[in-house]
Amino acid sequence: MSPRSLLGMATAVLLTPLSLIHAEPTLLRDVEYAKVEGDPLQLDLYLPEGRALGLVVYVHGGGWSSGSKSDCPLRPLRNLGYAVASVDYRLSGRAPFPANVHDIKAAIRFLRAEAQHLGLPDGPFAIAGSSAGGHLAALVGVSNGNPELEGTVGTHPEASSNVDAVISFFGASNLNTILDQSTEFGRGFRVPALRLLLGGLPEEMPDLAKLASPVTHLDRNDPPVLLLHGDADPQMPPQQSEELARACTEAGIPVELHVLPGSRHGGKEFYDAEHMEIVRDFLERSFKQ
Repeated sequence: MSPRSLLGMATAVLLTPLSLIHAEPTLLRDVEYAKVEGDPLQLDLYLPEGRALGLVVYVHGGGWSSGSKSDCPLRPLRNLGYAVASVDYRLSGRAPFPANVHDIKAAIRFLRAEAQHLGLPDGPFAIAGSSAGGHLAALVGVSNGNPELEGTVGTHPEASSNVDAVISFFGASNLNTILDQSTEFGRGFRVPALRLLLGGLPEEMPDLAKLASPVTHLDRNDPPVLLLHGDADPQMPPQQSEELARACTEAGIPVELHVLPGSRHGGKEFYDAEHMEIVRDFLERSFKQ
């Protein structure tokens, strides 16, 4: 079997030393990290030259109901020495919350357990995401050990799903306040998305909305948090990042909020060289703690 065919099979990738994989040596695509009801859950792993300084697990956006791991704007971090794993998870049209969180935590456990086979260091790990992915990244990052959110997906229950840093690009933080903070335009996006995610609006599902809100899980043992949000975002209220920043400060968690003047919901400016340097600086400081 050729090295190229090995890349297409997750099980073969796990059994093959990284030095023997010659086709696209910095990308392992479609690595299976778990199965749910017989269907595979996969991730793409972008590796830097040389040994990685750490791993960033990236969670894509799409209103919890669309998107894929192929949309990974943090790939430039591998040029700064970091590995990046872009994760697919069950979308809300297939399985409502907290299935998405269970999947992401399973991916982290898999990456820890299989780090040596995948050419990764055994730590440190960060989690990052954009929009709905930013919300999920923050929730995963600050809910360490919560049995309702940990789930039983995957085959590595012994591994930790904890992370050492959290990065949210224009993500939600409190599902019980998000609609009150939204414009009519924003509500047009959020109302159907929340119904699909939770099975109803937050006011109809207050306990589930609370479980799904990062601000309700904070304590001083949580990792440092980096937030980036445009002040002209018409879809995700900037107040969501402001609320999370205040709550982190009150809980004694190191937090940085970077507001991009005039920026809307996403855009290449969030992932340009200037902001990748902000991310790198944050990772370096967080990983030394």
